[in-house]
This record gives sequence, C-alpha cells and structure tokens, in this order.
Amino acid sequence: MPVPPPDVPLLPRPWGAALTVALVAVNLVASLHAILRKRDVRAATGWTGLIWLVPGVGALLYAAFGLNRIKRRASLMHRARRRAPLTTTGQLRIARARGQALADPQLHALATLAEAVADRPALSGNVVTLLRDGDDAYPAMLEAIAGARHTIGLSTYIFGDDVAGRPIIDALAAAVRRGVEVRVLIDGIGARYSWPPAHRALRAAGVPTALFLAGIRDAGLGLFNLRTHRKILTVDGAVAFTGGMNIRATHLLASRPAHPVRDLHFRLAGPVVAQIQDAFAEDWAFTTDEFLEGPGWYPRLEDAGESVARVITDGPDGDLEVLHTVLLGALAMARESVRIVTPYFLPDQSLIAALGVAARRGVQVDIVLPARGNILPVQWAAAAQLWQVLRPGCRVFFTPPPFDHSKVMVVDRRWALIGSTNWDPRSLRLNFELDVELYCPRCAAMLDDLVTDRIAKARPTSLAALDARPLPIKVRDGIARLFSPYL
Repeated sequence: MPVPPPDVPLLPRPWGAALTVALVAVNLVASLHAILRKRDVRAATGWTGLIWLVPGVGALLYAAFGLNRIKRRASLMHRARRRAPLTTTGQLRIARARGQALADPQLHALATLAEAVADRPALSGNVVTLLRDGDDAYPAMLEAIAGARHTIGLSTYIFGDDVAGRPIIDALAAAVRRGVEVRVLIDGIGARYSWPPAHRALRAAGVPTALFLAGIRDAGLGLFNLRTHRKILTVDGAVAFTGGMNIRATHLLASRPAHPVRDLHFRLAGPVVAQIQDAFAEDWAFTTDEFLEGPGWYPRLEDAGESVARVITDGPDGDLEVLHTVLLGALAMARESVRIVTPYFLPDQSLIAALGVAARRGVQVDIVLPARGNILPVQWAAAAQLWQVLRPGCRVFFTPPPFDHSKVMVVDRRWALIGSTNWDPRSLRLNFELDVELYCPRCAAMLDDLVTDRIAKARPTSLAALDARPLPIKVRDGIARLFSPYL
C-alpha cells in the first residue's frame, strides 16, 4: 500500500511563524488604536471584530477607512487669526449681533453654544442672496469672477470640464491674464468624477490649481478617506459664494441634462466673507504650504446688509463634531418647527433622539428627502431607520425627480443653516465641510417658504408604508444599514 506524501507547508516553518507573529502584532496595534481612539463604542467594536476576523486585511481596511482624524499645521495660523484682537468696527459688529440675539432668548442660547464650539463670533452687517440651481448660481459666479480685481479663491468637490465648468475655466484663465491672483482647490477624489479632469485644463490655462489629498501617494493610506466637500468661491475677499452645489452640467436644469440635479447656492457679502476666506485659505495652506495674506485676500469689509451670520467649519481635525453639536443645540432650541432638506439622511442615534424629543415636545419636525437617490446603498440604509423618526411623530416627505441635492435646515422661521453638510456619517465625521448660520428671520422665513413649496410637491411616507415593504426589501435595507457608518 503506497505511503501518502507528507504535508508540505505553504511557507517554510520559520517564515510561517514570522508571518503569524507579524499579523498578530499588526492586528494588536490596529485594534488597540480603535479601542483607544474611537468615541463610538459600536465603531470600536465593529473595527476590532473585523481586524481579528480577517487578519491583515481587517487592519488594512482600518488604516484606509477607520482613521478619521488629521492634524493640520495650517489650522494653527487660522485659529490664531480667529483669536486676534478685533478692530473697533469688528467689536461693534459682534456687539450688534449679540444684541440682536439677546432680544430672543432662544437664539441667544444657540448663539452662545455655537460661538463656544466654532471659535468664531457671529457678525452683523451681511446680505445673503439665494441662487436656485446652476441656472442662477453659475451666471452669478461668472459675473463675480469677471469683476475680480485682486484675488479669486475657488474650492469645490467636483469640477466638471463640461458645459458648466468650461465657462468658469475660461473666466478664471482670463482673470489670471489680467493680473488677478487666482487659486483653485479641487478634492483629489472629486476631481475624478470628470473626464478629462478639469484641473488639467486649468493648469494648461495657467491657473494655479491644487488637489486636496489627491491619492495614497500624497495623502497616505490613513488619510485617503478624508475629503474636502466644501464649496467656496471668494472674490477680492469681499464677496463669497457657498452652498451645496458642485460645478457640473447636471445642475443646469434649463438645458435638460440626462441626470438633472437640483441644488441651492448662496451669494454672501459683508463681514462674514472673511470667515469664509479663512476656511479657503486654511485648506489651501494645508494642501500647498502657501499662506494667503494681505489686503487682496483680506480687505476692510463694510456692512452690506442686516443679516447676522457665522461660518461653521467641520472636519476630521480640530473642528470634529462642531456642526454635530450645533445641530443638537438647534433641535433643543426649537419651539414651533424644524424643517430639514437633505439628499442623504443617516443621522447617528444622538441626532435621531434629538429629532424624536423635539417632535414629542410638540415641535413640527419635517424631513424632506429625494424619492430617488443617486447612491442606492445610502437610500436603502436610510429607509431601514426612518421608523426611528416617524414613530415619535416626525414627518418625512419624498420629493419627485429631479434628484434634490439641497441642504437646508430652518428652525422656527428665525434661524437657518445653509452649506455643504449632509445628514450622514461621512459629512459629519469624515469630510471637511462649511456651513453658515443665519440669525436672520427674513432669510429663515424665505428658506422655510422654500421648504413648504418642496413639501407641497412631495409624497409623505408613514410607518405603515415602511412596514408594507416586501421582506426581501426590508432585509436588503437592513443589511445596508449595517454599513451606514462607512457610507
């Protein structure tokens, strides 16, 4: 009877033992990092389990997607600027802003909270103009760029070299030729949404352009998942545009694109523009090591209107959870109504609880979402947890196509939040975001009316409708929800 050959190890015994020891060491380091650094016990548990269940691969995934903090040298300069002694005019603007908030105890409490966490004062003397879709926003931006005399700063997540982006590329190139200092910052991942990429055309036209954390080679594996989602345009340090809109042909609804996207953008003038400029300059310095200074970037700003405003920057650095705290404060402040429009709705349990508490206190909480999302796993995960806000009495509405990418929050028709942040973990923990608080009843009422108009055309949903989903759909949605911290 033949004797079977002895088992031959895949690796020689010394190499196999060394590999085992190395994997255990890597897993131990990664799991200890998750245990010590993750604030959410569910995230710490999930990552630790994955690291040990899939040795090596789990640690690699944690390095790529689990590290969500970054220290930026540039932020030190700008935080020092926030605390710099103010001019008499600046002190008066802060005093006026606080005086207006003091007239309303609810707004005063929220303003105090936001100033404590954002490390910036609310400023009076601003004017805010609503721009609907790219049909309003892009012509206004082009007009501002054409009128620039000294500086232009532009930051965006997606910049398409298409019918929307090409005129802006040409206008920026023309500004460079007439001697304007131009700086363009595009997210390193968002730049890949367009082909050919816009940054090539910008650089070919002589426009100084940089990519934010462009890839593993530049960012390192641990930072690859951290993106800038901010949308900023500043002109001569005196006018700024911000909101949720990328630069892309899909936003030009009048041209009937194949995949239309609705969105809102805003033009701002007044003292708050300096805070928006700071956010852009900080991101530019982090990416390029160039610090933007001087009167061309920071001119003396005159009052332009009556609105009180403050910039809220949020990101996986010193600003982590700033906006999250402001959202909780706004929900606690609400007495009559909360209106939320967002394309992605995956709030964490603390925000879900705050929404439910507000509804049970008698506040009318309306959440407006697109009926047909553009990222299916996110839409599925959202469907799996909507019952948690419907049960305590929040109302949820689905707007018909085109896909609505707008981001607005209005409380009691007296306070509003505009900007780039979605109600999902990526925006609230991983992305660099920029939003603007508006302590402005006129602005808040205008935006509240806009939400009312969206609701009038939307379809309400209910607990009964969620329960009526077929079992396979419920299972699909439930599985997607398990991945919600990473979507």
